[in-house]
Amino acid sequence: MTALDAITRAHRDEWARVVASLARRFGDLDIAEEAAAEAFATAVERWPADGVPPNPGGWLTTTANRKAIDRIRRENKRDDKHREALVLSVVDPPPPVSAIDDDRLRLIFTCCHPALAMEARVALTLRMVGGLTVPEIARGFLVQETTMGQRITRAKGKIAAARIPYRVPSARDLPARVTGVLAVLFLVFNEGYLATGPDTGPLRPDLTAEAIRLTRLIRALLPHDGEVAGLLALMLLTEARRPARVSADGSLVPLASQDRASWDGSLIDEGHRLVRERLSSGAAPGRYQLLAAINAVHTDARDADDTDWSQVVALYDQMVRLDPSPVVALNRAVAVAEVEGASTGLDLLDELGDGLDGYHALHATRAELLRRLGRRAESRAAYDRAIALAGNTAETAYLSRRRDELGD
Repeated sequence: MTALDAITRAHRDEWARVVASLARRFGDLDIAEEAAAEAFATAVERWPADGVPPNPGGWLTTTANRKAIDRIRRENKRDDKHREALVLSVVDPPPPVSAIDDDRLRLIFTCCHPALAMEARVALTLRMVGGLTVPEIARGFLVQETTMGQRITRAKGKIAAARIPYRVPSARDLPARVTGVLAVLFLVFNEGYLATGPDTGPLRPDLTAEAIRLTRLIRALLPHDGEVAGLLALMLLTEARRPARVSADGSLVPLASQDRASWDGSLIDEGHRLVRERLSSGAAPGRYQLLAAINAVHTDARDADDTDWSQVVALYDQMVRLDPSPVVALNRAVAVAEVEGASTGLDLLDELGDGLDGYHALHATRAELLRRLGRRAESRAAYDRAIALAGNTAETAYLSRRRDELGD
């Protein structure tokens, strides 16, 4: 992790507020992001020698404003006196009236503009507001870094070319933008649940906690939205297992081997209540509601052998109809293998083709199923491939141990 990454993550809330303030003031998300980055880079140079200022957020905001003004003056891109007066004003204009009080959540909703394609708005928001790096975002989307970098650049270009305004969304704008916002928070949570960066710990509780906090705020804003409730339930039921997910030696502990007594019972109870609430509504469940229901089945079992895998398969059958993606098909194959055996599960993996060849979970799953079938050499080769692709240190340690248990 670079010094800039360290300071940005340590002052994540300030980053969101600085970007929001600059974007509101100058009406340009690109300028806001770059000026904020320059301010944080300046902090990297000065704070180790001068010490962290008493008000880091105020220091960063003031520095970023100066950087933005310098850039605008240098490039001479502002062509009317009103803009010049706005730039030189000492006092920021009052923020527009918004249904959203939280700075970061307001900026996420603002960036998730419906004029952008869904993947573009999610990627751009993750980069500007979520604090994720381009490599982390690329891994979340299962694409190359260069592809993701180009996608983010094109999204910024479209904002500039189409003159999409930086406008704080009103209450009536929220339903049209919430799908993108939920996708952003889901990916932020996933990065915290199983961090993919080589310079981070295996788990990032700061990201999972922030994703849960923001999803709770959306739940208060849109209490009747089933997918908001579903995502919150999914996060809670997943976060409840965090204390049992990494062993003392730093190795990932799979679900079947976790100490269920160490799970957070209060989070599980809350997650189960949300799932039951959605089931009793009678409305057709969406993707996040189905994922939450699957996690409810797992967390309802007293031990791994008590898991109702047939119910999990039935829920994945519904998921495939909603989201026929290779990742969903992979997860369904894992569940089917528990019901019908490793051979059937392996056949389903073979049907996926090469679309997930760069995804470590595919090879880890194949290794485990081959192991159960006694095909040791093939299993070892699959473990080698999974280890080469995995970026999480705890997961790599677990896969290495499983491979070494096979012997030569």
